[in-house]
Amino acid sequence: MQNLEQNLEQNLDSEDEFTWTSEAKAKFKNIPYFVRSQARQRIEQLAQADRSDRITVEIVEKARLEFGQ
Repeated sequence: MQNLEQNLEQNLDSEDEFTWTSEAKAKFKNIPYFVRSQARQRIEQLAQADRSDRITVEIVEKARLEFGQ
């Protein structure tokens, strides 16, 4: 499980287009692994719509509400 968490951290950090806040990363880790890819796409779409290059906990929360979680 720790390897999955390390891979997640590296994937979020290696993203060139967006910078993730530590709070957003922590919130993202609570998303079930099997839907993270879809959730990440939506989170990034919301950031683009806001013309932001930074993923914040507010954007992650907005996506969570859309998914009904």
